[in-house]
Parts: sequence; structure tokens; C-alpha cells
Amino acid sequence: MLVGGCACGAVRYEVDGEISPIVHCHCRTCRKTHAAAFSSLASVDRRQFRWTAGEDLLSAFESTPGKFRRFCSRCGSHLFAERVASSSVMLRLGCLDTSIAARDTGHVWRSDGASWFDPSVKLPEYREAHPAARRAPPAPIR
Repeated sequence: MLVGGCACGAVRYEVDGEISPIVHCHCRTCRKTHAAAFSSLASVDRRQFRWTAGEDLLSAFESTPGKFRRFCSRCGSHLFAERVASSSVMLRLGCLDTSIAARDTGHVWRSDGASWFDPSVKLPEYREAHPAARRAPPAPIR
């Protein structure tokens, strides 16, 4: 069983089934709707997906004809995308609460990718905040 939900906790879902391999989409629409370099996603069978709370709080954006991106109207978290006639929905994995084993298959729509991010560059990883952020108190916002 997989569970997930939005940032404010008002919208929740469950999935009784396996997800497809994970892809990281760099298309312009994913970058814009997630305010990030890419969106990580995996598809699940529509019949194995159900809302458990807050379905009435969902809003939708038709990003391309017939493709709807569903998000919480309170906090803006993008939860999934769907093509209405499709037998599967695409989970936005940033909203998944259940730990899963990584099964990445790659980056798609790199032709649309952000100029400031290159997934082939190996960067240092930090367990928490960047060391520079821990050394000095934050500057005041003016």
C-alpha cells in the first residue's frame, strides 16, 4: 500500500498496487507547475488509486488537450496528472509519503530542460542543510 498527500495534509490518497518505473520529466510544463528543474513521476493503475480525504479540494489545470494536472486548492501541491481516457494516472512522487525503492529509468524531455541544471553532473550531497547555511545566521529580509 502506498499513501501520499499534499503539503497541508488536506488531500490524501492510497494506492493498492505497484508503480511503474520512475521517470524525471524536464518538460516546460512540469518545471513551471512544480517550480523545479523537473518532476519525478510514476504511473499507477487508475483502479488501484483512491482519494481518502479532501477530494473536494482538488483543482485541475488542463496543460495539454485531454491531460489534467490535479492539485490541492489550499496549498498548491501537484498530486497527479491524468489523461481522462487512460487506464493509469501519473503520481507526482514528491507527494508520496511511503518509502519506495528507487527504480529510475531516466530523464525525459531534456530538450526542454532548465539551462541551470544538468542531471549528468555529480554534485556533493548533504544529509541536511548546506554547510555554508549552517555557519552563519541568515541575513535579514528587507
